[in-house]
Amino acid sequence: MAVSRSRALGAWLLVVAGCVFAMVVVGGLTRLTRSGLSIVEWKPLTGALPPLSPASWAEEYAKYKASPEGRLVNAGMPLDAFQRIFYVEWAHRLLGRVTGLVVLLPLAWLLAKRKLDRRRAFTILGIFSLGGLQGLAGWLMVKSGLADAPHVSPYRLTLHLCLALLCFALLVWTALGELIVPDAHGTRRPRALPWTARLALALVSITVAWGGLMAGTHAGLVAPTFPTMNGTWIPAELAPTSLGPVRSALADALTIHFVHRSLAYLTALAVLACAALAFSRPAPRAARVAVGGM
Repeated sequence: MAVSRSRALGAWLLVVAGCVFAMVVVGGLTRLTRSGLSIVEWKPLTGALPPLSPASWAEEYAKYKASPEGRLVNAGMPLDAFQRIFYVEWAHRLLGRVTGLVVLLPLAWLLAKRKLDRRRAFTILGIFSLGGLQGLAGWLMVKSGLADAPHVSPYRLTLHLCLALLCFALLVWTALGELIVPDAHGTRRPRALPWTARLALALVSITVAWGGLMAGTHAGLVAPTFPTMNGTWIPAELAPTSLGPVRSALADALTIHFVHRSLAYLTALAVLACAALAFSRPAPRAARVAVGGM
């Protein structure tokens, strides 16, 4: 018989969410250090260990030197420098494997002991499957940089990031469903979010997703000044190109940068409006603390 909602289950899901958050952070480090293309093969099981002998390192080094990045960008990279970027990408992948075990082993025990009802089991299995899809998207992203050009597809990078953030959000939401104390009516359902909170949440999500395009196209480098963009608020070069306005917004680095900044301003205004509304109306102390932490 399935147990009632438990704090232990919620705590476990928050631990998994913490692992996902750590993966996003290490993934950002991987991007900043240009380490993502240092491992040119996807070995979910046998790749858990790094090279352990000089011969193994020489083999991995040779594979990297044969890749587009190894030939066109880091042709003269010494072995010790390669080992440094290799370990960053290896740590990112290892953290993904650990996260999978943190999910799979307790889940297998809960299912074997019949500790989960069908709805909760399908919810957690669905999030776990989404995490597997996110890992596959990560490999497809890396693979796009191993064919011809020494850089990954910005669209696949954005998909990889968005799936990770979706997993994180679903884990936190499901965990809170287990941890929230029932009200006087015995329900754990939170009240409907006000429109300002929904708008702020949507804008934060879109801004983060657009940040993936920024990273994938190196668009931040085309206007390294703030608050203006190279001395102007609206660059004259933003006129629609032959690609058309929509494709320009998804492919032109300057346009991507401008849209990202605009989204950031809109997000800040929405968050401020959400906070102002929360503090101008009667609200639980926990809600005020949460809004104040935004």
